[in-house]
Amino acid sequence: MNIMMPRVLAVVVNFNGRPYIGRCLDNLARQTFPETRIVVVDNGSTDGSAAYLKKRYAHLELILLPDNRGFSAANNLAIRSGNEEYIVLLNPDTVPDLKWVQRLVETLDANPEAGFAASKMCYYDQPEIIDRAGDGYSYAGAGVLRGRGQDAAACDTAGWIFGACAGGAIYRRSMLDTIGLFDEDFFLLYEDVDLSFRAQLQGYKCIYVPDAVIRHMASQSIGYDSPVSVYYAHRNLEWTYFQNMPDKLIQRTFHRHLLYDLAAFLFFSARGRVTPFLRAKTDALRGLNKALGKRKAVQRSRTVSDQYLWNLIETEGYINRIRRRVGNNVLKTLKVKKHQSE
Repeated sequence: MNIMMPRVLAVVVNFNGRPYIGRCLDNLARQTFPETRIVVVDNGSTDGSAAYLKKRYAHLELILLPDNRGFSAANNLAIRSGNEEYIVLLNPDTVPDLKWVQRLVETLDANPEAGFAASKMCYYDQPEIIDRAGDGYSYAGAGVLRGRGQDAAACDTAGWIFGACAGGAIYRRSMLDTIGLFDEDFFLLYEDVDLSFRAQLQGYKCIYVPDAVIRHMASQSIGYDSPVSVYYAHRNLEWTYFQNMPDKLIQRTFHRHLLYDLAAFLFFSARGRVTPFLRAKTDALRGLNKALGKRKAVQRSRTVSDQYLWNLIETEGYINRIRRRVGNNVLKTLKVKKHQSE
């Protein structure tokens, strides 16, 4: 009797996602691609998630951790538990289209030069608007949310991009075996940008798949510009930049990086988030020696030219970035008011 071994490992890491994870897992379990093993990791939730998962999703593989080990460590734990050809990662506050896994697998099967792929992520309440269409990276040394706020129809073209948001992505295990898994020092945020950068440095390309659609209940878990998100994003932003950016490109971008940090300081000061921002930069500096140690290994393993990387990096103006961030908060406020009135 032949037993079909799964080609795909699907991982969902949950932390206090009891109100919304059911919609995610229900659609994940109904995917049209049958060769999928689903693992749910609960990161020490305190909202009853563990009991809920054991009662309703006992048919799935559950890893219930006693405490919150972070997004990076929890995903790594699940990834190490198997040997499937592909790994798909999904946030618990997303709802995938029923052909989501199939579209991602078909794309990597058809593009052997691609090591990973990004989904088309739309807002859950406004599916005609893009949350992100994969990740970019700016000359200022910061991640770029491709397409955010645009009409979904404007992001219907597949193509090679810098990286993928780990809230909805697929990775070849062979690539991860080569470049390593998520950096667990990051805990959460920017771990996917760092992994994308390491992949690109070793010649693994990322492709955007517009027909692999998921709807995202954006920032349900940590919130837009919350103290948690400001701290981890702006600490890990520094480590990503200094661990991965080649020497000559640091020389070309460092002034922009400093200007970005200054603009961010002024922005978060105006929004009452200066304390987590300054703590982030202080802790980034404290961890810089360790980051520079990792940098040596990352740069030794690099196989692509400076010009290749330079062509992947893009410009994102400070004014446009601030306008987008303010717009995100306005959108969130309008959604809250809408739900309160219903």
